[in-house]
Amino acid sequence: EKQLESLGTNILIIIPISTAHTAARGTTGTITLTAEDAFAIEKECSAVSYVAPVVRTSTQAVYGNLNWTTSVSGVGADYHIIRNWPMESGRFINQQDINIMAKVCVLGQTVVTNLFGTLDPIDKWIRVNNVPFRVVGVLCAKGESPTGQDQDDIVHMPYTTVQRKIMGTTYISGTLASSVSAEARFEAIEQITSLLRQRHRLRPNEENDFTVISQVEFASTIMETSRTMTVLLGSIASVSLIVGGIGIMNIMLVSTTERTREIGIRMAVGAREKDILFQFLTEATVLSSIGGVVGVILGVVLSKMISYYGEWPSLLSPLSVAVAFL
Repeated sequence: EKQLESLGTNILIIIPISTAHTAARGTTGTITLTAEDAFAIEKECSAVSYVAPVVRTSTQAVYGNLNWTTSVSGVGADYHIIRNWPMESGRFINQQDINIMAKVCVLGQTVVTNLFGTLDPIDKWIRVNNVPFRVVGVLCAKGESPTGQDQDDIVHMPYTTVQRKIMGTTYISGTLASSVSAEARFEAIEQITSLLRQRHRLRPNEENDFTVISQVEFASTIMETSRTMTVLLGSIASVSLIVGGIGIMNIMLVSTTERTREIGIRMAVGAREKDILFQFLTEATVLSSIGGVVGVILGVVLSKMISYYGEWPSLLSPLSVAVAFL
């Protein structure tokens, strides 16, 4: 829930998609949106409060003799408002930066840590794609997204600068918008869809060359995926439990068969059937308990290693540990 909240509030994501219509025009689905589309949405859609064009790429950022491969995001001036992303120091990209294609940037915490360490990055210069950029701001930490991506491993720039000086394109990767309220998101989606279909000259029988996704739909997709993975992993665990039970049963059966002489001697000196049964049940319990403890330890260690080296979040709940032990 915290990761979903970190995305922002009332967010609408507009992204291009491939269609037969775009293919017939000799274009691809990744170049159907422009900054002018974003401006039109902000101007003509009453249910939309803020809009920010977005252009994304990945490249190296260099400061002195240090370099760091990071995501570069060309954004509009309202991007940090839509994402509810406060500044730690300095300022965010403004409209003047966008108008003059200024060589300025705003850094996420991960980039600051890897390039500057404990130094203050404000007003220092970094090189991105061999182009010098002045650091004008540092964002507060956001943490990981619901998909496990480090949101702080980012360099924000004016989208016009990224288009012209880094990517050499006039199109955008997508547009972020926010509805005036959570209740207005459906109206906002309808307004955006109608406007973009009109601007892209799509006939009534043609599919959209874009899609509009609300934060609620995105959250639902993430939760559904999480539930599916939980069921899948639970099914695998159930099969493992059955196989383990069969294995222990066979081991104890072989053990009992091989120890008939011992059983006979014990019964000859006065042991009862329930004493023999208790002995073998105790041995089976100890054997399975040792296996459970070893399995839990290995599971905890592996999850921590994956979380550390793969930078994926891991959550160990007592219920999961108890079920795994059993």
